[in-house]
Amino acid sequence: MILEVAPLYIRAGQAAAFEEAFRQAQAIISSMTGYLSHELHRCVERRDEYILLVRWQTLEHHEVGFRQSPEYQEWRRLLHHFYEPFPVVSHYERCS
Repeated sequence: MILEVAPLYIRAGQAAAFEEAFRQAQAIISSMTGYLSHELHRCVERRDEYILLVRWQTLEHHEVGFRQSPEYQEWRRLLHHFYEPFPVVSHYERCS
């Protein structure tokens, strides 16, 4: 299992619109091969900051299967214009 971690910084005043767009976009990601689960968390202190956690079976399911899919273009259309700056996504694997 791979954990994708994406810190999301939303343009000021756009949090409500972002959350509505995310409600639509989560149907896209949850339908992808290799997807296991996701969580979106909003920062308590800084209300325009979020963290997106997505669990994938493998790194390739995210980097190739999702990011190179036609569905990703719709994800991008729904969400990418909210980010300032664009997020740096990292991937983690569990340590024993």
